[in-house]
Amino acid sequence: MTDLAWIEAALTSARPKALGALLRYFRNLDIAEEAFQEACLRAVRTWPQQGPPRDPAAWLIFVGRNSGIDTLRRLAKQGELPPEEVISDLSDAEEEQADRIDGSHYRDDILRLLFICCHPDLPATQQIALALRVVSGLSVPRIARAFLVSESAMEQRITRAKARVATAGIPFDTPDAIARSERLAQVAAMIYLVFNEGYSTSGNGGEGASLCEEAIRLGRLLLRIFPSEPEVMGLLALMLIQHSRLRARFDTGGNLVLLEDQDRSLWNRDLINEALALIDKAIRHRVPGPYQMQAAIGALHARAPTAESTDWTEIDLLYQALERLQPSPVVTLNRAVVVAKLHGAEAALGLIDPLGERLSGYFYFHGVRGGLLMQLGRKAEAREAFGRAIALANTPAEAAHIRQHIDRLSALARESEVKVL
Repeated sequence: MTDLAWIEAALTSARPKALGALLRYFRNLDIAEEAFQEACLRAVRTWPQQGPPRDPAAWLIFVGRNSGIDTLRRLAKQGELPPEEVISDLSDAEEEQADRIDGSHYRDDILRLLFICCHPDLPATQQIALALRVVSGLSVPRIARAFLVSESAMEQRITRAKARVATAGIPFDTPDAIARSERLAQVAAMIYLVFNEGYSTSGNGGEGASLCEEAIRLGRLLLRIFPSEPEVMGLLALMLIQHSRLRARFDTGGNLVLLEDQDRSLWNRDLINEALALIDKAIRHRVPGPYQMQAAIGALHARAPTAESTDWTEIDLLYQALERLQPSPVVTLNRAVVVAKLHGAEAALGLIDPLGERLSGYFYFHGVRGGLLMQLGRKAEAREAFGRAIALANTPAEAAHIRQHIDRLSALARESEVKVL
């Protein structure tokens, strides 16, 4: 590994811990980020000659803290430094700093950093952008490409998020057990949103896949903070199973391949096996949750050697349990696909038709409904549903997939005309 490669890996790994500690010191996200960046620049200059420090995060905290203090001095030449409790616990040596960073301390720092990115005042899009920029350290151009927006628009989104954080009066004290429990669900949701952003665009190149990988990295980080939390295990397992299908989800032309048509030899078995182990561990806690149930559904697909051998009955039972635990029209829509396998298109259509008003703007609702109507021979209604779906498609691959169904309907119509003639 080259000098730059191992340095980049070390800086990426240390970023949440170091930036979280600097945020605790300075109580200001911009100053903490600037201090961390200065420490990173110094690392790039000095580590190749001096070798890696014993604890890269401690080194970055020590150097970054001193840089941040210099910044505060420059900003307040005519005034006094902030009080000691704001710039807390100034030590003089990297070694001492390393000894002071015990597990609980840095976990609180990282958790605080994640909590800030998931502040309820921020819209979901800003939460994702802020987390990718602050916690993950992705560049603004890279985030903008992943979201298919301009760099200036993404810069404004991140700037607005930081401004809201600055004016929200977020406490910088160590989060207590109640606060951790309340916000854990928000952090998990934010990480899964990051994953879904990448998952929906992973057929368009590397940016979508890299977002999925970053979400998985954040999931691993969260699991290190909460190693006995079954829902965090379920979240990570769910992302691993879904990401394991990356190479099979699109054909060589970039067209979407449905799960039942995928070449299962292309699935990443290492990711699947890791996910299965996490699911088994989570189940032993006997505290079921939505992420665990979704991961269990994914596990049943992953364990089936062929689409025909899928245990649809067990998947249906899991979806029914998920509906009771977390009622949602999207969950019912997903269950309807399973019901169609077990009981036919008519039964599935009876499940999803009542969802029309709530899911009128949802691409997958119209796509599934169109498919069911096509199976029932209701071609005109199917064409109308597919037309709505294609108008709501989020990616070119989704639009192309619906276009294939419309072409099939047209071909069926031509065949009917020939038979009549």
